[in-house]
Amino acid sequence: MASIKNLKKDINYTLGDIIEECYVWELLNPKEDTAKSEAIIDEAIATFDGLLDNVHAKNIENKKSHFKNISKNLEIKAKELIQKVNSL
Repeated sequence: MASIKNLKKDINYTLGDIIEECYVWELLNPKEDTAKSEAIIDEAIATFDGLLDNVHAKNIENKKSHFKNISKNLEIKAKELIQKVNSL
């Protein structure tokens, strides 16, 4: 992990791109029901908030493993969200 700043950027850009894909899908499919894409957007925002809360957590014993765990959680959750977007 290079820095906490880069981890925050990764979280922001990754989840932001997923949200953007949902909006693009909504624009390309105006007659489709947007409830599923809105649910994905809400889940991405909740994931963003949860991951940033973990980044800002205090009193961490092993910071290196803590931040690696956050990075792994981001990757896992991003893959799940991308699968949901692809299934729209």
